[in-house]
Amino acid sequence: MATEEKEELQNENVELDEAAAEAAAVENEFDLLQTELSELKDKYARVHADFENIKKRLEREKYTAVEYANEKFAKDMIPVLDSLHGALNSVKADTSCEELLAKLKEGIELTQKQLVTSLERHGVKMVAHDEPFDPNIHNAIQSVDSDTVESGQIVQTFQTGYKYKERPLREAMVVVAN
Repeated sequence: MATEEKEELQNENVELDEAAAEAAAVENEFDLLQTELSELKDKYARVHADFENIKKRLEREKYTAVEYANEKFAKDMIPVLDSLHGALNSVKADTSCEELLAKLKEGIELTQKQLVTSLERHGVKMVAHDEPFDPNIHNAIQSVDSDTVESGQIVQTFQTGYKYKERPLREAMVVVAN
């Protein structure tokens, strides 16, 4: 029986060695997984922090863009304002009324042209007066019978309309032919 006991002990030792080896392999794999998990947590924290920083930066940039969106438009209006100041300063000059009136008229016309050009540069355009009535951009305040203009055409404009790109800013107030 000693041989059988020896064999049994040997088998048990082999089984114990195999179990210990398997336990060591599982423990080693567990350590590797713990390390990988730790690295992934660190990577996630960094990516999340980067995302939050980008999100905050984009919010600041959006706020700045909205806050200063009209800066170019404002810069283009300054010369128009300068022209108006020039017109007011010319009134103080010692000139005859007729000459002064002619100069003021010319200055106002040039200032108006300058303003229209600046507005057009930024997408603001006058609504055309010679096109058919369009309820999206025209407001018919009156209709009249006309022998010279077809029905639905604009006869007269009381107030000019404006649109920004394709959206109406202010409808034109018009008289339409019956």
